[in-house]
Amino acid sequence: MLNITLPDGSRRGFEAPVTVAEVAAAIGPGLAKAAVAGKLVGKESGKEGGKLVDLSHRIEADAQLAIVTERDAEGLEILRHSTAHLLAYAVKELFPDAQVTIGPVVENGFYYDFAYKRPFTPEDLAAIEKRMAELAAKNEPVVRRVLPRDEAVAYFKSLGEHYKAEIIGSIPAGEDVSLYREGDFEDLCRGPHVPSTGRLKHFKLMKVAGAYWRGDQANEQLQRIYGTAWATKEELAAYLRMLEEAEKRDHRRLGRELDLFHMEETAPGLVFWHPKGWTIWQQVEQYMRAVYRDNGYLEVKGPQILDRNLWEKTGHWQNYRENMFTTESEKRDYALKPMNCPGHVLIFKSAMRSYRELPLRYGEFGQCHRNEPSGALHGIMRVRGFTQDDGHIFCLEDQILDECVAYTALLQKVYKDFGFTEIIYKVATRPPPDKRVGSEELWEKAEQALMESLRRSGCEFQVSPGDGAFYGPKIEYTLKDAIGREWQCGTMQVDWNTAERLSGEYVTETSGRAHPVMLHRAIVGSLERFIGILIEQHAGALPAWLAPVQAVVACISEGQADYAADVAKALQKQGVRVHLDLRNEKITYKIREHSLQKVPYILVVGDKEKANGSVAVRARGNQDLGVMPLADFMQKIASDIARKS
Repeated sequence: MLNITLPDGSRRGFEAPVTVAEVAAAIGPGLAKAAVAGKLVGKESGKEGGKLVDLSHRIEADAQLAIVTERDAEGLEILRHSTAHLLAYAVKELFPDAQVTIGPVVENGFYYDFAYKRPFTPEDLAAIEKRMAELAAKNEPVVRRVLPRDEAVAYFKSLGEHYKAEIIGSIPAGEDVSLYREGDFEDLCRGPHVPSTGRLKHFKLMKVAGAYWRGDQANEQLQRIYGTAWATKEELAAYLRMLEEAEKRDHRRLGRELDLFHMEETAPGLVFWHPKGWTIWQQVEQYMRAVYRDNGYLEVKGPQILDRNLWEKTGHWQNYRENMFTTESEKRDYALKPMNCPGHVLIFKSAMRSYRELPLRYGEFGQCHRNEPSGALHGIMRVRGFTQDDGHIFCLEDQILDECVAYTALLQKVYKDFGFTEIIYKVATRPPPDKRVGSEELWEKAEQALMESLRRSGCEFQVSPGDGAFYGPKIEYTLKDAIGREWQCGTMQVDWNTAERLSGEYVTETSGRAHPVMLHRAIVGSLERFIGILIEQHAGALPAWLAPVQAVVACISEGQADYAADVAKALQKQGVRVHLDLRNEKITYKIREHSLQKVPYILVVGDKEKANGSVAVRARGNQDLGVMPLADFMQKIASDIARKS
């Protein structure tokens, strides 16, 4: 008798070896229909966290098993990876000379890289997608087989698939590799996959982009076809609607249309801020400066360029150098700072510190530079030069929890003021031993402190194994925007290593010397990126307190120009960012133009308004608020600006 233990603790007995599909069928026909794979857990899996297997996988001994459906995150990933294979199958059918390379799952979809003699066109993409649907409708079985490495290399060479043969050739000699076949197409893959192509119904090809073989610009250029796949037709439709809405909100397009900023090749990955964009920047920065001031932070400023010797001590030179801009002067190597923390340690250690001074909180609007690949740059969301609302807290071990709890509450308030109410919390734990510094004991302490702080804050959290920084684990605070997209902005990191590596010390209660714990924290993160997120969150129609122009005063004719100027001066005196429009244009033209600029309020003044000391108010969104005394409007806009969201 063979026993299968299910996730709820129940057991199913079978008289002979059994496949995952047969276990699902024994549980019920509904589950059998929904199943895409199985997950062996416990010691039988031979893999931490469990091992995913095909439905055809035969279980020979007692095991713990979970049935994976396309509703599970792992099941959706299997569906997407299987759709990538379906894409390659269709391309080989339509373009037999194309060579296949790799086709992994990415966020919300998949891609596959091909080598072909000419670029794929939009018409090719439509034809490939149509052929994918036809192949899926054939409901061909997806069958796995295993070959010795060298035999697999010879097999793919015989097919003319030299890229695939090279991939397999990099696998250690003597190992077996798994292949999956559907119809006339067979591909290298560790799997698992859906049982048949008929399970792949809801997909769409999105675009073609360039890529390099093995990601190296020195290698041949390939063509990357991106696609998306979902479990249901409704989910696919919702995702495509979200993309359509995201296109309307694209900060790069709105940046041009609203005259906020621009970027150009003379400074790749760097931003040229225009007056209106810089006004938004200043509102964000001054708001965050008040957050520093009101929460016990001392604002500091460190230099941009620091000697290589410092970066070697911190570990950045060994672990982060490929992301740093370096230079040489007078036979000394320097690097533009990619982060602010080492400078803050140097400020901390510039004087003798006592335990009585801790926690000591430093904040800096620190400009950093990172050598991002050109292909990764994306408007002001991913740049090479950026400014952080960076802060570092030097504290005692028994102060960590209180500081982390207070920080989480502060972050929640800031995000709410900017219009974000939904936050996802993740704890990123220690990376592999060769990618981190510090002892196991300190890493364990740091990870537990972060998790406990979130528990005390009443926050549910996820764990991201291995995603911590090389010097410490971190909480990642991810916000959701108006159309459901996720943006990781804030962070809190516990670091027992950097202060020690740079000899930062304080005098203890017993007159000894000790190294402080260093908490790295940022709320909005990169100001450039956060402003891009704000632009897209609000589709350019920023709340009144953030809007670069809060009100426009427009006269109907020259006869009201003097009154319009007086209205504008009164508003300016109140602190309102106001624009005066005295152009000799029709008032309907002026209103339309300023409406397209998403100005919160347009004040129209004619002879009646001039005579009565009033203004005709139009609010954003084509709302006619009617005529009101100027004093009433001034009170209204003051209230609106003070509301903060």
